[in-house]
Amino acid sequence: MKPWKQLITDSLERDYSRVMPRDLEIPLDSGKIISLIGVRRSGKTNILYSLIHRLRQTMPADTLVYINLEDDRLFPLTPHDLGGFLDAYFELFPHNRDRRVYFFFDEIQNAPEWERFIRRLHDTENCSVFVTGSSAKLLSREIATSLRGRTIPFEVFPLSFSEYLRFREIKPGHSSRAVSLLKNAFAEYCRTGGFPETAGVDDLRAKQILHEYLQMIMYRDVAERHSVGNLFLLKSLIKHCFANIANPLSLSKLYNDFRSQGMQLSRNTLFDYISYLEDAYALFLVPVNSPSQREVMRNPRKLYAIDHGLKGVVDLATGNDSGRIFENIVFLQLRRQGQNICYGRQKQEIDFVLPESESPRLINVAYDISALETRNRELNGLVEGMQGLGVQEALLLTAEVEETVTTAAGKITILPLWKWLAGV
Repeated sequence: MKPWKQLITDSLERDYSRVMPRDLEIPLDSGKIISLIGVRRSGKTNILYSLIHRLRQTMPADTLVYINLEDDRLFPLTPHDLGGFLDAYFELFPHNRDRRVYFFFDEIQNAPEWERFIRRLHDTENCSVFVTGSSAKLLSREIATSLRGRTIPFEVFPLSFSEYLRFREIKPGHSSRAVSLLKNAFAEYCRTGGFPETAGVDDLRAKQILHEYLQMIMYRDVAERHSVGNLFLLKSLIKHCFANIANPLSLSKLYNDFRSQGMQLSRNTLFDYISYLEDAYALFLVPVNSPSQREVMRNPRKLYAIDHGLKGVVDLATGNDSGRIFENIVFLQLRRQGQNICYGRQKQEIDFVLPESESPRLINVAYDISALETRNRELNGLVEGMQGLGVQEALLLTAEVEETVTTAAGKITILPLWKWLAGV
């Protein structure tokens, strides 16, 4: 028998007030199951805490229960065990049977057949249900079947720059001092990444934290979850991918490279391991923008990481990779906005094509455009894309430059990335 009553009592005694609000707007009484999906340590638990804190302003504490399904007191969980939670709750609080109650289940994928239990709660009890999970495919598959029409999913990412500023208690502004603080904070954000635990810590400690996260993702969310047999290959793949963010990923080339290093693998194994890293929200692959599915399949997809800080954990190169770090930051910001993201491949590559966006639909990212050749390459690529898509605006994000360029195709706005992210 699982110690549900102890866990429920612990939940009621927990302090939920010391959380920093995020930019996600989560409804409290939507009539749907709310699912928060994202990588480990991205802040899903804190979002649940903030929801509980909001509800405690108007609801009795015993109507709000948080359960962490990674609690070692629950291992191993069986499908039957979850039913014991509801029995234990109403034995403790029988007077709440006629009240609206709120249940929060963290890391729900640890419970076998969880979707049946959650569906039963939603369909038969007077309750609101909130779940979190760190498996993209698991949750999306279950949502698409058992929970169809019953859930609202939200993706949770590490901190955006505006959230990072809030965590650091830095207010955006236009004064010289405010701008200086913003620039310094952005430089730190670029080095240490956006995971909440790394906000404001020194570079060495941030790297240690990120190394621990990467190990957790590799072993718990990939190797254990998918019964990976070749850990050496998985480690090599992770190192390659995080060292090469914002670059095209050619699986054929990577397969040949690994084979030339003496690794024993099949193409299917390599493909599976990549999909496992996507499932764990560690990596994202972006397709080329084309109306032809054949072209989409023929061209390599571009690779981005869940957090740009992870690059420094695996990449010992000393070169300046600020441009690729900038591009990864922009990708994550566009994903937070819910954009459908592609890249453009014409004479010049366009970093981001947003087919469903109103404006801008084309974005290039370049750290330094002081060299005329670089400036012309970035602008000409956008002009070509504007003419091809019939749009009259585009955006070029850089480290420092701010200006507006009028071209034959339309207007290109050049902005510092920190300014675009901070909204100043």
